[in-house]
Amino acid sequence: MRKGVNHNRPRNGLVAALDIGSTKIGCLIAKPGTDPSANPIQTARIVGFGHQVSKGVRSGTVVDMDSVEHAVRSTVETAEQMAGDNIEKVVVNVNIGKPRSRLIAYEVSIAGHEIGDADLRRILDPQTLDATEPSGTEVIHSIPVGYSIDGNKGIRDPRGMFGERLGVNMHIINAESGPIRNLETAIARCHLGIESKVLGAYASALSCVVEDERQMGVTCVDMGGGTTSIAIFFDGELVHTDSIPVGGQHVSNDIARGLATSLQHAERMKTLYGNAIPSINDDREVIKVPLVGEENNPESGQIPRSMLVGIIRPRMEEILEMVRDRLVAAGFDKVAGRRMVLTGGAGQLPGLPELAGTILDKQVRLGKPMAMDGLAEAASGPAFSGCVGLLNYALNEKQNLPNDMYRQENIRAEGRFGRLGHWLKENF
Repeated sequence: MRKGVNHNRPRNGLVAALDIGSTKIGCLIAKPGTDPSANPIQTARIVGFGHQVSKGVRSGTVVDMDSVEHAVRSTVETAEQMAGDNIEKVVVNVNIGKPRSRLIAYEVSIAGHEIGDADLRRILDPQTLDATEPSGTEVIHSIPVGYSIDGNKGIRDPRGMFGERLGVNMHIINAESGPIRNLETAIARCHLGIESKVLGAYASALSCVVEDERQMGVTCVDMGGGTTSIAIFFDGELVHTDSIPVGGQHVSNDIARGLATSLQHAERMKTLYGNAIPSINDDREVIKVPLVGEENNPESGQIPRSMLVGIIRPRMEEILEMVRDRLVAAGFDKVAGRRMVLTGGAGQLPGLPELAGTILDKQVRLGKPMAMDGLAEAASGPAFSGCVGLLNYALNEKQNLPNDMYRQENIRAEGRFGRLGHWLKENF
């Protein structure tokens, strides 16, 4: 069992990602590379890996604190034993608290002088953003998606330029504070600190969406067990996110109810025989269905595969139609182009990319996490896109690379004491 960590001991340099989902919990521990000029995700090496069935989480929300604590402890301990060292902090995913995505724009006066880091820190001041947030919510991300100088838009990095007024378009993602505090408490009870919180859809996109897709416009849909998350990129920036509290677990529930079998057998049938698109041979293939209470009788029930597909397809169509409606309501159904990356554990269902392409009118591919040195085969599938994406975020943030997606968030995250330090450096 994990004991309290001595925070006074020297840091071991490890970075850790903790993916808490409705159906599984995964933990990856990586050792960063030594080459500061190289891509950190390509030079890092996975040294610890653990995962197990999730307990106490429903649709991404903590509903049983003790069960979540026990599951997190077991998962992290497995990864720590493999790494041969303990971790102090983790980067954790957030799919809870009804995440809300919005774009806001505002300006500050720069009085004609050359724009520098101090001006960026001023315009990205957390106090400015927090003043616009509704009570009872917490900012998860504040990402600059474009700057303007004296009304001239489309500027990616204004430093070194001159003007009278500096403006910024900020993508703000917030969520309800209560569910987030429950998640923080469950992790704290495992003697772990939280280094960063990352929206689940954002993390998955960092893992399986390539740079060219981000530039051209792409929609990443992470279909997990309890939630289906959406992240939209345009011109290289994250411009919109959304989350739907329905996922693969709801498909398993439909199978269990429709065929009067246990959830365990329903999940097994979905994995082995499920398909989102019917075929002409479905009526000929017979599947054994152990009825509830008659698991010991192998002949308790038999159905044609077409009946199983007939249960799965309507629910998948419903989820994809909800995704389509959310995109239309937000006005991003056409802006993001026709590229779509489908990932997550439930996204592995055969025939689902084709069904998604038909319903959403997009070119769909199945997204898998990027290759990393030491990444176990068990963690190389779409179900672990979020976990690898969290590690990607952690490594880039730790290295403080000159990558706009991370660097600009770090400028904002420095806070009051960081700004004081920079003021002292600049004036003395």
